[in-house]
Amino acid sequence: MIKLLFMLPLALCLLWTGYLKANGYSLSQGKQGYTYILIFSAVIAAFYTIMLWLTRL
Repeated sequence: MIKLLFMLPLALCLLWTGYLKANGYSLSQGKQGYTYILIFSAVIAAFYTIMLWLTRL
């Protein structure tokens, strides 16, 4: 599962792009959404990194 975590931000960005296009927004108007997606993904990655370090797997 951890090997596929890189796909989470990719999938979320694709969904966000689809939402923007479906509602007539430009990609520049949705820039803040991309920022939130990347921050959310970084927090998840940091959490898993800390958990792996703590359990020493």
